[in-house]
Amino acid sequence: MQNSVPFLTVKDYSVSGESFNLIYNESLDLLETSPKPSDNNLSAYYKSEDYISHTDSKRNLFESVYHVVRSIALNRKLKLINSFASKGKSLLDVGCGTGDFLKTAQSSGWNVTGVEPNDSARTIANQKTTNAVFDVAHLDTLSKSQFDVITLWHVLEHLPDLDQQLEKFKTLLKPNGVLVIAVPNYKSYDAVYYKEYWAAFDVPRHLWHFSQTSIKRLGEKFQFNLEKVLPMKFDAYYVSLLSEKHKSGKMNVISGFFRGWLSNLKAMSSSEYSSLIYVLKKNE
Repeated sequence: MQNSVPFLTVKDYSVSGESFNLIYNESLDLLETSPKPSDNNLSAYYKSEDYISHTDSKRNLFESVYHVVRSIALNRKLKLINSFASKGKSLLDVGCGTGDFLKTAQSSGWNVTGVEPNDSARTIANQKTTNAVFDVAHLDTLSKSQFDVITLWHVLEHLPDLDQQLEKFKTLLKPNGVLVIAVPNYKSYDAVYYKEYWAAFDVPRHLWHFSQTSIKRLGEKFQFNLEKVLPMKFDAYYVSLLSEKHKSGKMNVISGFFRGWLSNLKAMSSSEYSSLIYVLKKNE
């Protein structure tokens, strides 16, 4: 860590109610959650019915809208990976949740493999993908240079050891393979506006909080070229709505949508969208 002074103190609104500090790492321009839960304790922070990526439930309007938006996003993700690799090539999706992206890619002709640590989410994913999803330990059994594309959709921020994992992904990619990373952007307007209430901090499940500089520097460290950066515009609305709930205790739809819209508007000139997709190409 480069600085022991907290950038912010943020509460876990989903599970524990505990507070965590965000410490600024100057060398990588990222924020680190402190203290980090131990490996033995981390899974307890995911035990919530509201952790939407681990369930297919549609219990209310918010969750129903989430699933509609997700279906649109899935097609855009598929279009993206098809743009730099032909169908029929191999895809690894890390932290695949309930497997919807893998199912979409598989239906489009991709040879897919997924890893997902959550047992219930993995069971759902395997029902959709003819048992193509495994526990995280499966990563150690995969072959070098096995995949054309590796995707992490809002997953990198959850991984305890960035260096170890990025080195692993580089090893698993074929020469000129592509690593696709989607993460929240703590320099977006909605992050700056909501501060400690910003839902995408999601401590302590999110162990790292990235900027565009963070991803560029991490990529260079592991010999990846940053090919392009793309916005995830829906995220600004979703995150702002949850942030309103953190801030006021209720889902203020009008204010949440306004802040999401304003965040996207400001990002048109700053490029600092609420979440960003990074396409990194293996440099060999």
